[in-house]
Amino acid sequence: MPDSERVSPPTHGPEVVQLRAWLEFHRGTLKQKAAGLSQEQLARTLPPSTLSLGGLLKHMALVEDYWFSVILLGNDDAEPWQGVDGVDDPDWEFRTAADDPPEVLVGLLDDAIAVGNRTLDDIGDNLDLRARVKSRHTGEHFDLRWILIHMIEEYARHNGHADLIRESIDGATGE
Repeated sequence: MPDSERVSPPTHGPEVVQLRAWLEFHRGTLKQKAAGLSQEQLARTLPPSTLSLGGLLKHMALVEDYWFSVILLGNDDAEPWQGVDGVDDPDWEFRTAADDPPEVLVGLLDDAIAVGNRTLDDIGDNLDLRARVKSRHTGEHFDLRWILIHMIEEYARHNGHADLIRESIDGATGE
């Protein structure tokens, strides 16, 4: 798998630069794991799990929108997430990704990342900025630092899943 989409994070610098660089690194890692695969390959699972690389791409596009637009800014869900019932159909993005061609899945993620990056650029380096929406669990507002760390964790966890799924598809491995 080519490493062209990823830039290694700097070894020093301001906190916001470090956090955004690690987020970009992990975004690139997921895209790298899915690169060059067909729709059928992106829909393939590694039983007993129902996760697929296509599902992970669509899931992370939804997660990008959720955290940077819905939670941080207080916006409504963007298309195509409007009307998705996460309670009655919690795996909607994983289930429906099999119907989407690779360019649609990558496009959803690229678009969501672009919106997230514009939001972060507009905010600047204020890691103490509080989200407009409170945590369902604590009733407190997340700060931007927490959201960035959570997004890094979310990508890193799913990149581990992506490693296993990709290797089962064509034997490709990578960092």
